[in-house]
Amino acid sequence: MTGIGGSSPTGPDGAATAHAPAPSVLAAAPSAVAAPEAAAVAAGRTGPGRPADPSGSGVPSGSGEPGGSGDSGDSSGSSGSDRAFGARLMTPLLLGSLLNPINSTMIATALVAIGQDFHVGAAETAWLISAMYLSSAVGQPSMGRLADRVGPRRVFAAGALTVCAAGLIGTLAPTFGLLIVSRVMLGIGTAAAYPAAMAILRAESRRVGRPAPRYVLGRLSLAALGSAAIGPTLGGLLAATAGWRAVFAVNIPLALLALLGALAWLPADRKNAGAGRSDSDSGPAPGSSGRAGASGSLDPLGIALFAATLTCAMFFLLRLEDPQWLLLAPTGVLAGVLVWWQLRHPAAFLDLRMLARNGALVRTYLRHGLAYLVIYCVLYGFSQWLEEAHGFSSFHAGLVMLPMSGAAAFCSIAGARTKGIRAPLTVAAACLAVGSAVFLLLQGTSPLVALLCAGALFGIPQGLAATGNQAAVYAQAPADGVGSAAGLQRTAQYLGAITASGLIGLLYGERASDSGLHAIALIGVVLGLLLLALTLADRSLRTGATGTGTGAGD
Repeated sequence: MTGIGGSSPTGPDGAATAHAPAPSVLAAAPSAVAAPEAAAVAAGRTGPGRPADPSGSGVPSGSGEPGGSGDSGDSSGSSGSDRAFGARLMTPLLLGSLLNPINSTMIATALVAIGQDFHVGAAETAWLISAMYLSSAVGQPSMGRLADRVGPRRVFAAGALTVCAAGLIGTLAPTFGLLIVSRVMLGIGTAAAYPAAMAILRAESRRVGRPAPRYVLGRLSLAALGSAAIGPTLGGLLAATAGWRAVFAVNIPLALLALLGALAWLPADRKNAGAGRSDSDSGPAPGSSGRAGASGSLDPLGIALFAATLTCAMFFLLRLEDPQWLLLAPTGVLAGVLVWWQLRHPAAFLDLRMLARNGALVRTYLRHGLAYLVIYCVLYGFSQWLEEAHGFSSFHAGLVMLPMSGAAAFCSIAGARTKGIRAPLTVAAACLAVGSAVFLLLQGTSPLVALLCAGALFGIPQGLAATGNQAAVYAQAPADGVGSAAGLQRTAQYLGAITASGLIGLLYGERASDSGLHAIALIGVVLGLLLLALTLADRSLRTGATGTGTGAGD
């Protein structure tokens, strides 16, 4: 398989190539979803039974969130609500949510050493990347469905235990095959944390009677950005000082800390976890898919068909430079069977009927996938180009990309503090087009200041797209499918990453070049303008508009 470096694919959260792993920073921005009654602060909705805020900020009166800015506030009327989303709840959720992006990037700087120890080449070590992001793409909605059905705390704890086991297997693995097994387990275990965290936040917002503050979601986004940023550096440090097995071993203490925090501080799952309602609720949840009665089914056949379809699609997309056209036939057949089965199953893994009714949510998935297709194309392509066309070392290429990482983190915080959804997404789409256009001007002889400015400009849409689409899904998801909806948004992001990897292999060939970078940038301009049109035309993002009973404020 040919990836970004012409030798191996990159993971969805930004693992670099096997031959020349650059410590590039990846915007593995998480998605967030919740019930309509717990719509995003940006949506301008109030919690159940809460008085409207006369200022129009979308924050219930007395919530202790001044101006909706995300400040904790310390007014007497807000202390209970603020404690509800405080450090005890958030610490295990943040720790668990960073495990997936850090494992996706941390492996990059250990691939060469692993290949040398097991006497395998880049094509074989690429499986350590592909195995994790395929299992993550399938695992995110699967674990989200489990969180909806059996309870998010149980799923979060089970995921942490799986990560511990995966770390132990990888640390002691005597064969390369067991390393791949470890990476698959890491993909599944780390996939549990994020959708479970979203379901826990949604349950907590229902308990306190107000939406989860946007700054809470912003912290999750920032945790993913930060962990993806330090992943290559941490992996290189561990591999250089303790050997590549330490890259697997470090998961054991991290997962144990998340597990202990979950057991000590996360609220217990309610007995009717799959019903999509709290114990005191009665009747169907507004915006729900109406499948609460069948919540016990996990639809294993649907999950298997989904995994098989994604696998075939992944193998095709990763080899765009040498298309395997025969793979399109089984991919189409599996997709058809998947749709047929999901439409006839009483509690389908993918609720296609709900998605058909919820056009706002589907459009958000489309925006998110396209945005990250552009982001990963430029991000991966830029890091590769810096090394092979501009002559930087992996270390110096990582330093050049630091302004991009800093801008992404800053805009993630700024996006989390905004009250609207449409405005940040509009700015993000415009910056994707403009930033890509700037990359059209770069040459192998461009001065360092031009490279730093181009990277910083392109970091802006990374942070804004992350938090904007996050808030949109938060407001648009059905009440009884919080975890599943969160996982599907991550899957859309992974598909964007897989497609980006294939496109870069196609456009760069054996080596990154100016013409290849310009072709990538041109794709970014076109898709950025398309995203801008889609965002401006989406009425569900306007102030007062509704998706499935919730709004998405501007």
